[in-house]
Amino acid sequence: MGDVHELPRPRVATGHLAERIGQPVCFVGRVEKIHPTGKFFVLADGEGKHTTVELSEPLDEEISGVLEVVGRVTNQATIMCMSYVQFREDKSPFDLELYNEALKIIHEFSEYFPFG
Repeated sequence: MGDVHELPRPRVATGHLAERIGQPVCFVGRVEKIHPTGKFFVLADGEGKHTTVELSEPLDEEISGVLEVVGRVTNQATIMCMSYVQFREDKSPFDLELYNEALKIIHEFSEYFPFG
């Protein structure tokens, strides 16, 4: 199947996950909840819909705010995380609603944005 980081990773919202089972994706969302075991957490996308992100190892750092997650969509339409990046929001907040609008355009005009 290849390394997720070497394959195209379309940017998706929660509503796109069911159609991407088994495929690598890039998901941006705000941390809503972290499971006490640290093995998964929940992100909210720009529409406020929730997505569960699974980890192979428990978190070893505090996470909060907006994250970009790269991973593969599981059969349960969750994301098996391969890597994540926390966005710094100390100088300016990340506008998830605006990001969501950009996603809609990317998916509506996919011929111009082939890797979404």
